[in-house]
Amino acid sequence: MSEAVFFHVDLDAFFAAVEVLDNPSLKGKPLIIGHKGPRSVVSTCSYEARRFGVHSAMPMTTAMRLCPQAVCVPGNMKRYSEKSKEVMAIISDIAPDYLQASIDEAYLDMTGTGLLYSSPRQAAVLLKERVRKETGLTISVGVGSSRFIAKLASDFKKPDGLTIVPSGLETDFVDTVGLKKLWGVGKATVEKLEKYNIRTTQELREYSLERLSGLFGSAQGTYLYKASRGIDPGIWSGESKSHSISAERTFFPDLIEKDAIDNYLMELSQEVAFRSLDEHFVARTVGVKIRYPDFTTTSIQTTPQDGIYNSSDVFEYASRLFWQRYKGGGIRLLGVGLYQMYSGDDIEQEELFKEQARKKRELERVILDINKKGTKLTRASSLIKDKGRFSG
Repeated sequence: MSEAVFFHVDLDAFFAAVEVLDNPSLKGKPLIIGHKGPRSVVSTCSYEARRFGVHSAMPMTTAMRLCPQAVCVPGNMKRYSEKSKEVMAIISDIAPDYLQASIDEAYLDMTGTGLLYSSPRQAAVLLKERVRKETGLTISVGVGSSRFIAKLASDFKKPDGLTIVPSGLETDFVDTVGLKKLWGVGKATVEKLEKYNIRTTQELREYSLERLSGLFGSAQGTYLYKASRGIDPGIWSGESKSHSISAERTFFPDLIEKDAIDNYLMELSQEVAFRSLDEHFVARTVGVKIRYPDFTTTSIQTTPQDGIYNSSDVFEYASRLFWQRYKGGGIRLLGVGLYQMYSGDDIEQEELFKEQARKKRELERVILDINKKGTKLTRASSLIKDKGRFSG
């Protein structure tokens, strides 16, 4: 039996990279993606902006104070979805099985591909070269015996990195990464660990599963126990894209502000809606996933009678689901998914509402097609302006 081999592919500062690709004059400048305004937040930013302390989910006013020379652009999810699809098409050529975790990352199961490629390194180099040549973008690739190790590895040498963790050296690699940069271990967790004089992954491994569970709760204790040993905690799962389309964001620091939560719900809703539009799928069910700092995870779904045909629909139901289930406090991970999908563009709705729904969907398709031709067109933040939650 072949040893398990997984790749994690992460597009480098993806939204910002696409903006630079479309407008080369932005190259080398600190770039922030998001709407300017007193209640707006940073969606993401370029590496140049990160050097000033800017990060995702930060209030825009704080980001502009830290980096007043930054260029702020509202973003274009339709354009990002288009470029993401180009990258995923290349991935599908190279990997027999892959899971798109979000618009800018994917997990590739490369187990048993030894007859196709001389080594995992050769396959990773080929993938990086094709993405650069065919899309103009760069990716960082991590290779390991599990999705967890591959995820850690892709973040080890960014941007444009390639890190391979040989089987049997997972624990050594975790120690090299260190406790403070261990994926899934945020600032609050580190501070709590330090109260017990745990400052390294080696010291963390001295604690039994039972003791960690007693100190941190079952979910977080199990995560820390496995992660410190290089064992995949098993927090990634997904269905075939023919049955579902989902997108997730993980936050460090945790997501707390209401405006930031609304911003990411909108962004995730747009992402899955545009992917379903581009792939000619219609969903019957919308779902939201929330993971808290203690790693407890909850999800909620709805199958509305009125149907789900465009990004406005997705956001409306996702927002309603989130505020129904959210228990307060920080958020480690936020996800939006479309389920019970059927192929095609048919509007399965009562005749009275069918034409209106069709027009909304066709409007988004027109915008998507125009963006594919290189002209930027967007409905901006129209999804939430009516609710008065943002100023654009």
